[in-house]
Amino acid sequence: MPVFDLSNKVVLITGVGAVGDGWGNGTTMATLFARQGAIIFGCDINVEAANKAAETIRNDSQATSHPCRESGYGVVEVIQDSIDVTQSSACKKFFDACMAKHGRIDILINNVGKSEPGGPAELSEETWDAQTNVNLKSVYLMCHLVLPVMEKQATGGRVLNVASIAGMRYVGKPQVAYAATKSAIIQFTKTTAVIYAQRTGGKVRLNTVVPGLMATPLVSVLAKKYAGGDEAGYRKTRDAQVPTGSMGSAWDVAHAALFLCSDEAGYVTGQKIVVDGGITGSTGRTPAELAKM
Repeated sequence: MPVFDLSNKVVLITGVGAVGDGWGNGTTMATLFARQGAIIFGCDINVEAANKAAETIRNDSQATSHPCRESGYGVVEVIQDSIDVTQSSACKKFFDACMAKHGRIDILINNVGKSEPGGPAELSEETWDAQTNVNLKSVYLMCHLVLPVMEKQATGGRVLNVASIAGMRYVGKPQVAYAATKSAIIQFTKTTAVIYAQRTGGKVRLNTVVPGLMATPLVSVLAKKYAGGDEAGYRKTRDAQVPTGSMGSAWDVAHAALFLCSDEAGYVTGQKIVVDGGITGSTGRTPAELAKM
């Protein structure tokens, strides 16, 4: 039997596009899942970014051979509307489009997120609310729609929520709203997983992937917010924070996500996989700093 086979599994993924050029988490997860035979149905608030992701996945299908699944390379489609997953009406439009097209949802990946700088005294109420909505409410809204479908399906379903190590420890940036909401995602997932384990006998599973400092196109955006636009310096600082000496890639996140959404992880629910090069287990100090202690 092929390993990590997702043949003909319908994957509903939010935030499928990237903020710039390169492999963002959403595009990479969608590509890897398509390599395993999945049917990708994606959305993004930026339709151009969503279409670019779809093109990337289709190009990958032509360039790459993957004999480890049964039905060949999967297919990809992105909804041609700007989907703001902080709005229930937009989530419903996305959900309805997938159900009309495929009639089921096997895997839901909640992949949107945004970080804004500031502590409680500095953040405006509007920024706090916006962070809560995009990082946390979006997870609730999509689960609110999809979980009842998965519960009714004979095959159940899998939900993967994307958190961050900022929800587990301070990572050097003053981003209290982001940290609080990413921590909440981990507990939202754990609690909901127990509820659905009991209700479905394990047919519906929820887990979390927790990326650390990843070298994705988002780094350019973060450098403007937290390092005055010094992207080279910001990348160097982030590399030095990781015990392995360098940031990870979106592929590291995607492979952990694939495991959690696979049949091979059929007895895993309410858990998190931290993909961080050891940073959450470290002191957070660089080797040079430790040498001076």
